[in-house]
Amino acid sequence: MSKLFSPATLRGLTLRNRTVVAPMCQYSARDGFANDWHFVHLGRFAIGGFGLVVLEATAVAPEGRISYGDLGLWKDEQTAPLARIVDFLHSQGAAAGIQLAHAGRKASTPVPWRKGFDETEAEKAALHFESWTPVAPSALIHAEGKNFTTPSALDEAGIRNVIDSFVAAAIRANQAGFDTIEIHAAHGYLLDQFLSPLANKRTDRYGGSRENRMRLVLEVTEAVRAVWPADKPLLVRLSVSDWHPDGWQVEDSVVLARELKALGVDAIDASSGGFDGAIIPTAADYQVPFAKAIRAEAGLPTIAVGLLGDERRAEQIIAGGEADFIALARGALDDPNWPLHARHELGDNDYDLWPKQTNRVRERDRALAQRGYAAS
Repeated sequence: MSKLFSPATLRGLTLRNRTVVAPMCQYSARDGFANDWHFVHLGRFAIGGFGLVVLEATAVAPEGRISYGDLGLWKDEQTAPLARIVDFLHSQGAAAGIQLAHAGRKASTPVPWRKGFDETEAEKAALHFESWTPVAPSALIHAEGKNFTTPSALDEAGIRNVIDSFVAAAIRANQAGFDTIEIHAAHGYLLDQFLSPLANKRTDRYGGSRENRMRLVLEVTEAVRAVWPADKPLLVRLSVSDWHPDGWQVEDSVVLARELKALGVDAIDASSGGFDGAIIPTAADYQVPFAKAIRAEAGLPTIAVGLLGDERRAEQIIAGGEADFIALARGALDDPNWPLHARHELGDNDYDLWPKQTNRVRERDRALAQRGYAAS
């Protein structure tokens, strides 16, 4: 049997296989509410055979959105549209996850397909346009001349509000029926900003030493784990490396992952980067060594992510113990049926992963095989 398509269990959750849809921002929400775009966008991945579908970075506070088009879970009314998506994912055999996030100083940026903030007044009303001053560990802009705003530095009361916002969002996520939460502590967003010396210049108990810079991530994790059901797994996404000589390094992530494990985290989603000035040697599998290092040195299951669309390499990563799960984002957008196709490419000709409504695909393939043609 393919290792990639073997089931996997984290706490009380058993996934039908080890394929994951990584969170992908859609910038299509209005006032943080999910809509039909999100329903269709996410539902197709469950139909396509993925084991776990993780919703995009979902802001725990309005000021924590990357843009005004981000999903949110800062108020009760935002729960119902998400529950509708969860129910459909479950109906198709996939587990449902949600990434809880706060953008910090990378908040209040334009929707990426626009030329800056170029909305007309009529569009602003229709899109629920907003802009605001972000918050961060220190009052340092992320990057000059790139549509970022100089943030306000959080005081201790503000930090407490951040923790409370993650907790409240986690409670709502459970009410919506999600199977797992992923705390977003990567990609240069707020929790990652506290971790990295590139963004954190504080001199209080949340800055300076590595222990102090890890404090907020650990406090958020401990508080979320306390309200998240004991039988449901908790994930954390880390930028295992900043790809910057003065930034957060792999050895720092190993230390943090051990602490997260002690607090009840069940897997690390091993990503990287997120700060201006990073030099990233982007290539297929470029982040797999990070998943392997965390798995080996911190003793936690890991999710490998980043240009992993080759099914045979994905199988090798799982079979060789480099990671426990394979996550796709752009690859899933390109082929929402990637697991269905990959399973056949790996030699399994069973069609039980395909939805029953797609039985004509099986009939086509059998007809072609009888005539000596390969399915296309």
